[in-house]
Amino acid sequence: MCFAAVSRMEIHSEHILIEDYTYDLPAEKIAAFPLEKRDQSKLLVYQNGSITDDFFYNLPNHLPGGVALFLNDTRVVEARILFTKTTGAVVEIFCLEPFEQSIEQGLQQTGKVLWKCMIGGASKWKHGQVLTKQFYIEGKAGELRAKYVRKEDESFLIEFEWTPAELPFVQVMHIAGALPLPPYIKRIPDEIDAERYQTIFSHKEGSVAAPTAALHFTDNVFERLRAKEISLEYITLHVGAGTFKPVKTETIAEHTMHSEMFSVSIEIIQKLINTKTVVAVGTTTLRTIETLYWLGIKLMNGLIKEEWELNQWEPYHLNYENDYKSVLKDIINWMKERQQERLHCRTSLIIVPGYQFKIADAIVTNFHQPQSTLLLLVAAFVGPDWKKIYNHALANEYRFLSYGDSSLLWRNDQRKINKFNSFLVGILL
Repeated sequence: MCFAAVSRMEIHSEHILIEDYTYDLPAEKIAAFPLEKRDQSKLLVYQNGSITDDFFYNLPNHLPGGVALFLNDTRVVEARILFTKTTGAVVEIFCLEPFEQSIEQGLQQTGKVLWKCMIGGASKWKHGQVLTKQFYIEGKAGELRAKYVRKEDESFLIEFEWTPAELPFVQVMHIAGALPLPPYIKRIPDEIDAERYQTIFSHKEGSVAAPTAALHFTDNVFERLRAKEISLEYITLHVGAGTFKPVKTETIAEHTMHSEMFSVSIEIIQKLINTKTVVAVGTTTLRTIETLYWLGIKLMNGLIKEEWELNQWEPYHLNYENDYKSVLKDIINWMKERQQERLHCRTSLIIVPGYQFKIADAIVTNFHQPQSTLLLLVAAFVGPDWKKIYNHALANEYRFLSYGDSSLLWRNDQRKINKFNSFLVGILL
């Protein structure tokens, strides 16, 4: 295994024009609130070029027995904290991730912690100035203090300190903060969001955005899936605010993909090896599963040093021939040698047309914003039919984005997609 020279496919992938991946999304098509019942959302099913309409509670009808669904069990934290200055000016702090700590460590820190944040109203906040916010826990007063430390490349470094000091930071966020709804939902979060902007199986705190493809699942749907011997498997990827970052560059090569932390157990990797048909629930899960393959390729090439990390364009420059099962077995062997039950990684993988999928056969996903990396992922998965899918959804009253409706997309024959991509490359070159 080795690095290969840049191919025509790689040139195409990195020079995709983002303007070719857009569509008209009227504001009224964006779901501002969730439906009364999670599984009452509509379900678009795409397979072999055909589209059918159904409801999410019938998802099990569209999956054969023996399939494994892989879901993201992350939980959204109250990462949006508002501070009011003595002048009345409001400064909004959006907590992204801990500084030089894992998310789990940063959330459990007591007394004081450093976080990378985005700031709304940063011009109103001078370097070194301390903002304060009062809160109450079990009838007793507490105080959260935020100090502006310095500007980072795309964020700010903020030092938080609080009393009572024995509280973990995640509990302080829960009391003093609010759920960070996506920027395209133009309203203040209310009580319904505390329940409905979390999946029913959310477990591991750390995300600042929900894995929205899984918001549709209910206990009833899970029961029907198990009745068909469809297994439910869980990975953890903490979704970052970068998932909403628009592509503002002319070509995708100029766009910097956000980095996110994830972890998987050795049992999950083994399940990927043993499962004939893999269905990823959500783009976060799909990127995690595909990242595992490329990390295995890096391991085989001696490219894993200390950190298990995949940069956004690495897969497009790696020469590979191995079946994914043998690659994943190498990861398991590495973990067993070190008596390691979970693998902790970071990924910036960007999936765009031209990407060669290795593991996932289908994806459950919502409908995404125009000119977004998530739409590019869908286009890579189904090929040029993404336009047919989105035109159908727009014409048939589907609700879009985080609180919107769902789709089950089966991956098109990769050879057909490659033929289409090669055609486009020929035009480009």
